[in-house]
Parts: sequence; structure tokens; C-alpha cells
Amino acid sequence: MTDQTPDVDALRSHVDALFPDLQADLEALVRIPSVSAAAFDQAHVVASADAVATLLREAGLPDVRVLRSDRPDGTPGAPAVVARKPAPSGAPTVLLYAHHDVQPPGDAALWSTDPFTPTQVGERLYGRGAADDKAGIVAHVGALRAIAALGEELPVGVTVFVEGEEESGSPSFHQFLTDHRDLLAADVIVVADSTNWKVGVPALTTSLRGLVDGVVELQALDHAVHSGMYGGPVLDANTLIARLIATLHDDAGNVAVEGLVHAAEPEVDYDEADFRTDSSLLPQMSLAGEGSIAGRLWSKPALSVIGIDATSVAHASNTIAASARAKISLRLAPGQDPAAASTALRTHLEKHAPFGARVTWHDGERGKPFAAPQDSTAMQAARWAFAAAWGTDPVDIGTGGSIPFIADLLDVFPQAAILVTGVEDPDSRAHAADESVHLGELRKVVLAEALLLRKVADLA
Repeated sequence: MTDQTPDVDALRSHVDALFPDLQADLEALVRIPSVSAAAFDQAHVVASADAVATLLREAGLPDVRVLRSDRPDGTPGAPAVVARKPAPSGAPTVLLYAHHDVQPPGDAALWSTDPFTPTQVGERLYGRGAADDKAGIVAHVGALRAIAALGEELPVGVTVFVEGEEESGSPSFHQFLTDHRDLLAADVIVVADSTNWKVGVPALTTSLRGLVDGVVELQALDHAVHSGMYGGPVLDANTLIARLIATLHDDAGNVAVEGLVHAAEPEVDYDEADFRTDSSLLPQMSLAGEGSIAGRLWSKPALSVIGIDATSVAHASNTIAASARAKISLRLAPGQDPAAASTALRTHLEKHAPFGARVTWHDGERGKPFAAPQDSTAMQAARWAFAAAWGTDPVDIGTGGSIPFIADLLDVFPQAAILVTGVEDPDSRAHAADESVHLGELRKVVLAEALLLRKVADLA
């Protein structure tokens, strides 16, 4: 890295001047209900891609394309936007990632405002996608506009890649990377789809948990039988699957599946009072597991039963249920191989089959965990840019959730440095009702990204 330092004050002034228009652009994007889930009208996802393409053309990128690749089942993927400006001779190229699709709004009664009517309350802008991840798109557009306002050419090559199906699991992502490898090749990849530590304190996400999920099926009988005639010697499948599920955690709430990896404890911790508020935990509830809260969230496996197929109360009769199913979601610590984790979970379930019940595991989704080098030259550039934008050093955090496409990026572009950043904060409520972005934080993200683009030029 050289000692050339971008003019922070000049860029900050330009970001401040540009921000009203950037907020208006964000509001326009939020008004498009671009839910990528199959049950929703996909014409809105197409409209969203077109709107993003227009923003990127207006930001000065000369090569803007709306592209698709096929999903594994052969159906076309959602439209993604790729916009490029080639690097000056000898300069690196930076890929800026975001996604323009959003989660379904859920129950409208749980929202304080209409989910697709952007509404500002104080410093926060409410609406589905306001934080996750249309603010990420605006951060990229704003950084490009801010550098242009300086009267400068971009000192690096820039490719903006805005995906259209991240909230549906990115089924065509790997194929898209393969199909368009040459378009997307970069030295540094900035993923704007994570969170900051809190309002006023930026963060760099240096680890992500991986994911294994699937369905466990338990069968006790060939068919249901009368509970009065056979109950006693025969336990129903609903009781048996409850007993099986209970073996997945020890008495303290730690995951009890043998053979799973635990990573090192994080350097920062999550205040318990803040965690209780953010997680909406009932006051009388104790926290599960042992160790620091941050470690339980970022560095250890976590297992949840996210669905159960059993006899419903409404349709219950005096019969002993023959079978039941449960869907299990297992988050993996950095360093864990997903295939090994799936095998460990299958082995545990089969070993703990209660009363000899037939237990069958059906594999589902897999995603690799991620751990970033914490002192690479690209990471140093990011730390400098964040500190300059916020006036305080960023903290290194993990994320309990998974971003499986990070593994795809590393698979296709193994030499690229990946920086995971974000515009969210603990009050953003991504995926939930009353999703919002803090506008003051978004302004800082725009500045930080503009500074980063200029600083990365030093890496050549």
C-alpha cells in the first residue's frame, strides 16, 4: 500500500450533496415489489432489474447488461444486472455485489407502514428491501457518483453485479458465474449484504457460518391404529420424533451432535441485554448454550427445527400416528466441511432412533462457511476507508446467518480478495416486518465505498 490518501473531506462533501437524490433512488427501488419467491409475480423482478440497469448507466458505466443463466432444473434464473468499466492499464478491478430481489412482505398487519411504500421516520427509511439489499445497490451507485463529482476518472476497473434471486437461494448463481466468468473477473470483490456492529460503529464481516439442512423422517407403524386398543405398548410417531429431536441438544442447550467443528472465540462480544432485545426473547427465557454470546452466534454450530409435519390438532383423532417428519437447519462454524456435517447429523439421528423406530435422513441444502484473511492488503484498505468514513475503527464480526454464494465466488475466483460489508444495523429487521435502513449510516457506507475504490488503486 502507498501513502497516497484520498481527499476524505472533498468526497464527504460530494456524498452529502448527492444524498437527497440517492435517497429518492432508494425509495423508487423499494416501491417495486421485487419478491423472487415463485409464488409472486416475477414481472416485478424484471422491472427491478431494469430500474437498476438505468441507475448504473446514469452512474457512468458504459457497458450495462441484464442477463440470466439457467438453474439446475433447466429453468431460466432471475434477471441479474452486470455493469462494467474496464480498468486503466495496470490497475486492479473491483467487483461490487448486491441483490435487487427481496423477501416476501409477510403479514401486512405486522407492519407499521405499507411494506412497499417507503416511509421515513426520523433517521430511518422503512420498507421491504430498504436495507436488504436495495440500500446496497444505492451504496454502489452513490460511490460511483461521488467519485465522478470529484471530476476524476475511476482509478480502478469496476464491475457492478446485482443479482435477482438471492432471497430464493441463488439457484442460478454458480452457473451465472461460470457463464460470465470473463465479465465478472476481479481482484477484489465487495459484497454489500451484511451488517454493521451498531449505529455509529462499522464492521467488516470476517466469518460466516455455513449451512446444512434436510428432513428427518420417523416411522413407527405401517399405518395408524386405534389409540385405545394399542396405546401403551406402542408410542405414536409424534412422541417419538419429539424424543429424537430432544437428543440434538444437551441440557445446557449446546448442539450435541458429535464431530462438528467449533471455531475460535470472537474478539468482541454481544451485550446480553441488546441480544435479548434484538432477538425478542421472552424475559423469563434463559439463553441456550455456553461461552460468549458472539461465539454462540458466529463460532459454534447451531441447530434449529424449522418445521414439523405431524397430525394437526384440527384433524386429530384417537389414533396412534404412524409417521412424522421434521426439517432441521444446522448452521456450521467456519472450518466445517458441509458434507462431513451432514454425515455427522445423519449418524446422530440414526444412532438415537427411539424404541427402534425407522429413521431416514433426506439431505437438503448445503452451504460452505467462510473465513476471510484479516490482514490482507485489501482488508487494510477497507479498514482505512471505514475508519475515515465513520471516525472510528471498524470491528471484525461474524454472521450467524449464511451467505452460500460466497463459497461460489471463491470457487470460481479463488485468487480474489472478498470483503463482506453491509448497510444494515441491529435495528434493520431484515426479512421481518418494519425493515428499515438508517439513512445516516447509509450515507457513511457510500463515503466508505468511494474511499475504498480510490484506495484499492494502491494495490496495483
